[in-house]
Amino acid sequence: MEDRSKPIVVSQTFDVPRSTLWKAITEQDQLVKWFFKEIPEFEAVVGFSTRFNVDAGERQFMHLWKILEVEEEKRIVYDWSYEEYPGKGKVIFEISGEDKNSELVLTNEGLDSFPAEIPEFSKEACVGGWEYFIKGRLREYLRK
Repeated sequence: MEDRSKPIVVSQTFDVPRSTLWKAITEQDQLVKWFFKEIPEFEAVVGFSTRFNVDAGERQFMHLWKILEVEEEKRIVYDWSYEEYPGKGKVIFEISGEDKNSELVLTNEGLDSFPAEIPEFSKEACVGGWEYFIKGRLREYLRK
């Protein structure tokens, strides 16, 4: 049985300055190009909250995000929950590096607070999802 209590950690190095990576993960017009196209608005400001629905076919996921911490070009932390399901997670994006070489480390905590019987909340699905977004979509977006 999978251990859903341990945080998911995904890291990726990008051939872009930290400022470029920061903008890609904090500006709404960029987020919709690689993350969720449904994000209606986004501000990297503590206390900002947004909500948007993602249709997964069999299930709907009304995402509820609230910004908890912001350290410009270094770190942004969200509360992450869903209207339809109990549980609350925390997602931490941390950036390091300089010049044309920056690294993003994403940490997702709290998976074990979500219902284990929902397939999208399995450890395997969440690891796969974060790798798809960070190592796939964000990497491709920043190559352009």
